[in-house]
Amino acid sequence: MTIPVIDPFNITTDSNLSFLTAALNPITVQQELAKNLPQPLQKSNLCAIRVIRHKPGRRCLIEYDLTIKNPNNSTIPITLLGKVRAKGTDFKSYQLNQTLWQKGFTDNSNDGISIPEPIAVIPDFQMWLQRKVPGVTATKLLPQPKGIPLAKRIAEAIHKLHQAKILPQRRHTIADELRILHERLPLVAQLKPQWESRLEQILAGCDRVAAMTPEPQLLGIHRDFYSDQIIVDGTRLYLLDLDLYCQGNPGLDIGNFIGHITEQSLRTLGNPEALMDRENALTERFIQLTGEALRPAIQSYTTLTLVRHIYISTQFPERCPFTETILELCEQRLAKQCVTSVGT
Repeated sequence: MTIPVIDPFNITTDSNLSFLTAALNPITVQQELAKNLPQPLQKSNLCAIRVIRHKPGRRCLIEYDLTIKNPNNSTIPITLLGKVRAKGTDFKSYQLNQTLWQKGFTDNSNDGISIPEPIAVIPDFQMWLQRKVPGVTATKLLPQPKGIPLAKRIAEAIHKLHQAKILPQRRHTIADELRILHERLPLVAQLKPQWESRLEQILAGCDRVAAMTPEPQLLGIHRDFYSDQIIVDGTRLYLLDLDLYCQGNPGLDIGNFIGHITEQSLRTLGNPEALMDRENALTERFIQLTGEALRPAIQSYTTLTLVRHIYISTQFPERCPFTETILELCEQRLAKQCVTSVGT
């Protein structure tokens, strides 16, 4: 049987990922799966290979469709996602996902909050595998009528991750967030010299906001938490892509999520406040779970996330028309936050 191999990105022409020629060879893949998969999956049959995502020079995502025989000789289809990193196999992310799975994030957990099951590592492909889960992203569902209860559930999901109490060596503080902004916004000024003074004032405002933001005890945080990182399958939520997991302020995850909702609302609905009721529901449920002390951090990281979107918008042609509107929104938020801080 011919096994289809779909690679719209031609990843083997990427000099940093040329080793993946073997990962697209059905015979080699079948051998590596038989050697590296856990016992129940070792006798699976490979049906298809698809490259579904590629970040040139850095990483890619490959899907492997398999069938597994049941004891009654019926077959079950499953898909494994292979996460590849050019700089080497990401053993830490695989181990983190294994630990979370063991700490109650399984796909039959009573609270309905899970991660995709980590399956195996294939060192020769610089890849680790997880099971693909069903469902749709929260990005698609949040604007719909049940978006408010979904936002509350998302707050519960990220709180569960914070409470897993797995502390990696990596840390990300508000100083790191500022460093990123001070690196990125001058690049925007190079593209739009007429905005240089406005961007400088925004950076100064970010510095003031950061200075007045208390840093609580650091916990394990997602650090790249937004609505595409949640898969919804009925009442079950799956947390995705924990590659940046680190020690940090839990308010960062909520602020980052809200900043992305605001940007999405502006770009797709024409109004940055169109989904504010979802943002408020997310915040208030999280505050119920953690306490009021994190509210200032949520507000600060929301602003810093929106400021980062000034730069992000310049990297995508379809988002460039919104750059100045995002810039104006950041100016308004910073002015309001700084006035509020002076008043208190």
